[in-house]
Amino acid sequence: MSRTIPARRGRPAAAPLPQRKSSLALRLKRISRAWQLYVLLAPAIVYILVFKYWPMYGVQIAFKNYNPVDGFTDSPWVGLTHFIRFMNSYQFGQVVGNTLWIAVLGLLVAFPIPIILALLVNQLQSERFKKFTQTVLYSPAFISTVVVVGIMFVVLSPRSGLVNNAIQLGGGEPIFFMGSAEWFRPIYVISDVWQNAGFSMIVYLAALAAIDPALHDAAKVDGASKLQRIRHIDLPGIMPVVTILFILAIGNLLNVGFEKALLMQTPLNLSTSEIIQTYVYHAGLQQAQFSYSAAIGLFNSLLNLTLLLVFNTIARRANQATLW
Repeated sequence: MSRTIPARRGRPAAAPLPQRKSSLALRLKRISRAWQLYVLLAPAIVYILVFKYWPMYGVQIAFKNYNPVDGFTDSPWVGLTHFIRFMNSYQFGQVVGNTLWIAVLGLLVAFPIPIILALLVNQLQSERFKKFTQTVLYSPAFISTVVVVGIMFVVLSPRSGLVNNAIQLGGGEPIFFMGSAEWFRPIYVISDVWQNAGFSMIVYLAALAAIDPALHDAAKVDGASKLQRIRHIDLPGIMPVVTILFILAIGNLLNVGFEKALLMQTPLNLSTSEIIQTYVYHAGLQQAQFSYSAAIGLFNSLLNLTLLLVFNTIARRANQATLW
């Protein structure tokens, strides 16, 4: 005879104990059947726990006056002092503004381009030319950021750069691109698109490959043009993937590439190139203000988390694909 746990007021009655035990046994049996998959999954889980969750223990120094001699536990608590100091600093507006400018500009320009490239490449009829195009487009993703910035300094050099030579041939004056504050953001975004758009395109090509070819065949029979098939079949077919990647991009919006910004940074373009990540580097490592830089990094992460939650909620209310 099974024993039932009495229901509290306003709550549904819990399942009988034998039923819960049988459910647990069934789950364990299912896990034991696929133990090989869990063994394969284990390294990834360990990696995430060690390198993603365990370092969160160090976030507490954002609320302390961290001293390496006293360590994490004995350093004195100061609450939100470092956050308030950052928000009241004269660099706050400039640093956050520069980060937002580059992030939003990059999102508006860099996010749709891989989608367009994937739609265009998907329409290529020759498989050999299609593979060649894919290889050419995503090859820049394997080039180191240091090399990319070095190429930019050579190509955009005011004396011997290819771009300035073309400008002078057209009768114009050479431009010191890498030393101009107003050129930092366009150069950063354009180089980012060149380096990463092809690699992002692969995800959308995979989504396009999952669309049923019978839909295209039926549309051809009905006389639909390529543009109409892209609009009414391809785009709706990849829209869940687009939505998920857009939410992830929003959640990572303020994580502007630290390496490239630091490598492109010069004293002449500092007014537009100083972003949150480079400011954290200067304040944290170069000036040894560990707690202050940890507070700025945590502030940046909280903004990203807020954006992620807001846009995921908006997508769910719009009946689009969401992260959870």
